[in-house]
Amino acid sequence: MVPVTRQTWTAITSAAMFLVLVATVAFAPIPFVTWTPGSTVDVFGADDGTDRLAIEGVETYPTTGELRMTTVSRTRADAWLGLPEAMLAFWLPSRDVLPREYVYPPGQSAEQAEQQAQLQMDTSKEDATVAAFLAAGMDLQRLPRVRSVTVAGPADGRLQPGDLIESVDNQPVSSAEQVIELVQSRAVGDTVLFAVRRPSQNNELIEVPVPTGAANDDPRRPVVGVSVDIGYLRPGRVNFGIDPRIGGPSAGLIFSLGIYDRITPGELIDRRIVAGTGTISDGGQVGPIGGIQEKIAGAEEAGATIFLVPAANCADVAGVETDMELVRVGSLLDAIRALEALKDPNRISEVPRCE
Repeated sequence: MVPVTRQTWTAITSAAMFLVLVATVAFAPIPFVTWTPGSTVDVFGADDGTDRLAIEGVETYPTTGELRMTTVSRTRADAWLGLPEAMLAFWLPSRDVLPREYVYPPGQSAEQAEQQAQLQMDTSKEDATVAAFLAAGMDLQRLPRVRSVTVAGPADGRLQPGDLIESVDNQPVSSAEQVIELVQSRAVGDTVLFAVRRPSQNNELIEVPVPTGAANDDPRRPVVGVSVDIGYLRPGRVNFGIDPRIGGPSAGLIFSLGIYDRITPGELIDRRIVAGTGTISDGGQVGPIGGIQEKIAGAEEAGATIFLVPAANCADVAGVETDMELVRVGSLLDAIRALEALKDPNRISEVPRCE
């Protein structure tokens, strides 16, 4: 039997401590998150028999092809990344490793992150609908809109998010400022009469009396417990059958194109597989998003031949290798014109690209 010397015990102890240190470093959480290619969703398709875009109240037309919204898969707000996973994502193509605070503000819970993403998605759907209807030449009326209702506030159970306000105390209103001014012209405890169009009830005109309460910061200032922005009274409505686990604002452009193609004669997508990304304003302006390289990878895997890139993201795709046409768009109208031009071999040179 070989005797165990002090040097041998020292070597064994050092090796064990080194292994413990390596394991600690490998499995300790680090303040980063990964972005990887996510799924793509054809907005012309259906889930369990439910159309992802169901349009009511306006004439619709057949569409062909696929129009795919793109997503990224990222580390959840309530999960942490280990060093090996981060290093793997850093070296693999079409992956990103980002500082955690870039994606999740300090102190934000997983529930808060999901709520924020869903609010962004809801706003994106509304703006996409308005932009598509306007691009199709429909007349829409701008009205103050109930954006949110304070829980247990005076308007809770009376007014609803999305209600379009036509008048306050029988006085027509056209801006959020007018609504606030008329409410604050009353005394605390007075009842204010709102006349609203409720989209969930086919825009039926409803009169809603709401008692005023006192503001938290000033007991003499009357409030009804709502925030107000601007919405649009539309001739029809769009029901979105999108997986509720998908959030964020970046599908706005694709939603808007899908609605536009459905409510206008002719076929915009026309048997092609088109993918893309980008936020949308109600005026049809396309904004930048995150994860563009991951979305391009996901779209190519899904068989897309055309990818619509927000103009502000073109610098982010420099050097990306893909067989898809990377089309630069700054607005919904840019995207419509580009998709029309790509159908005509004589007009392909007109299409702006990210190069």
